Amino acid sequence: MAQPKVIVIGNEKGGAGKSTLAIHVATALLHGGAKVSVLDLDLRQQSMAHFFAHRRAWLDANKASAPMPIEHMSSTDLLKASEDEALGRFEQAFAEADSSDVVLIDTPGGDTAVSRAAHGLADLIVTPMNDSFVDFDMLGVVDPVTLELKRPSLYSETVWNSRKIRAAKSGQSIDWVVLRNRLAPTEARNRKRVDERVQALSRRVGFRVGPGLRDRVIYRELFPFGLTVADLSPVIKPVAMSLQHVAARQELRALIGSLGLAGAAGDELMAAQ
Repeated sequence: MAQPKVIVIGNEKGGAGKSTLAIHVATALLHGGAKVSVLDLDLRQQSMAHFFAHRRAWLDANKASAPMPIEHMSSTDLLKASEDEALGRFEQAFAEADSSDVVLIDTPGGDTAVSRAAHGLADLIVTPMNDSFVDFDMLGVVDPVTLELKRPSLYSETVWNSRKIRAAKSGQSIDWVVLRNRLAPTEARNRKRVDERVQALSRRVGFRVGPGLRDRVIYRELFPFGLTVADLSPVIKPVAMSLQHVAARQELRALIGSLGLAGAAGDELMAAQ
C-alpha cells in the first residue's frame, strides 16, 4: 500500500492564515476525490476542527452533501497531556491515518514537541506569511538599518533540522513552500522590499515561493457554515453568488497548482463554476 502524502501547514506565528489555508487545501483535495485525514494540533483555537464541525451541522440541517475528511484526535487528547503523552497520542493518530491518500496537519503558532514531530514527518511543509516584515521575521532576520538579510530565523532552522532528520531516516527530502498570503492591493513599496528578502532567503535555505489566498470577504463569509469556495454549487450556496466567487475559485486553483497538488484537485475545482 502506498504511503499517504503528509502536508504540514506550519509556522511559529499566529495570524498568518494557517487554518484558513488548511481548510481550503483539505476541501480542494476532497473534491478532487482524495481520501484526506486531518489532524488539528492547534489545541487552543482548534479552528480546523471547528470548521468541520460547522460543515457537518450545516450539511445535516440543509440535507446537502459534500465530502468530509477523516478527523483524528481532539483538543481533549492533547491539551492537558504531558509532552511525552502528547507525542504518543500524536504518533498513534498519525498511524491510524495511514490508509488515507493525504494526511493534512494544522500546527499551532508556537514551538511544541508535537509540532516539531509533525514537521519531521512531512513530505510538504506549507508556510503562509502575510505581506509584512512582521511575518518575515519568523523566517529571517534583517539588518534594521539596511534591511539586508542577516540570517535565517528560528522557524527556518526548525524546518532545516526536520529536513536533516527526515533525510537521515528515510533518505527522502521535504518540499517547503512559502505562500505570500493575504496580499494587500496597496503598499507596493513595502511589498517589493519584503519580496526581495523572501527571494534571497529562499535561495539560502531552499524553499519555493507561491501565491496564497487574498484577504477576500467570501473566505470569512463561508467559514461559519464550514464551507469553502470549492463547495459552492447550485445546491450549496449559503451566500449570494458573484463574479468574486469565480475569482476566489481561480485563486484556490492557483494555490493548489503551486503546491504540486493539481493532479488531485485542480481540474475538479473548476467544474462547478
